[in-house]
Amino acid sequence: MIADLGYDGVALTLDTDHLDPFADELPRRVAAVGRRLEQLGLGVVIETGARYLLDPWRKHSPTLLEEGRELRLDFLRRAIDIGADLGAEAVSFWAGVKPADVDGSTAWDRLVDGCAETLDRARRKDVTLGFEPEPGMLVDDIAAWRKLHAALGSPAGFGITLDIGHCRCLEPDPVPDCVTAVAGHLVNVQIDDMRRGTHEHLEFGTGEIDFPPVLAALSAAGYTGLVAVELPRHSHAAPAVAAASLDFLRSC
Repeated sequence: MIADLGYDGVALTLDTDHLDPFADELPRRVAAVGRRLEQLGLGVVIETGARYLLDPWRKHSPTLLEEGRELRLDFLRRAIDIGADLGAEAVSFWAGVKPADVDGSTAWDRLVDGCAETLDRARRKDVTLGFEPEPGMLVDDIAAWRKLHAALGSPAGFGITLDIGHCRCLEPDPVPDCVTAVAGHLVNVQIDDMRRGTHEHLEFGTGEIDFPPVLAALSAAGYTGLVAVELPRHSHAAPAVAAASLDFLRSC
């Protein structure tokens, strides 16, 4: 369906029904997905935001900030391996919400250590990482991503996943300026509409973002990777929303 609509690629969230990285016969499944992507001429990025894959009771748990984070690290290692096998443009991940019983210093140290370990795996597999600032998480904006990047030694291969809606939600600068500010580190882009101060992914034209200047900024930045429509609350109407979203972006 994505290919038939005219999209150039897919942001594939590994999940129970979408190339579960813990499933039996994983190499066979990955190979089948790779063949299908090639047949359809689709690029791919790997997303790791499955809500209940690791813990069926707690959303996104465990994160890199928690006790038991080894399960998250194992998941990220598997995601990197899958990304390498599929030739993914990037593997995207985020920090997680700081647990109430973990102090800020401990949470930060755990994040840096976990990112360093993940980066080591990615380097060995020649995979690019895109770290996403996420509202409400320990790394929630571009400034916090810069702090993390510096704490890791400003490494190559540790880029940023920029969600355009998040920029409108909480960044102080205009959205096109956010794109320009991280142009040299962009490895993955997610796009959706949003309103200031409210983290809700909206269909295009129903929020506050003026999209032609944003797309112009991406072009001026020389970004040639995928720009993935991310509307997590609209899967019940996926075919119609996917078609309308692409039409909107083309019109911009």
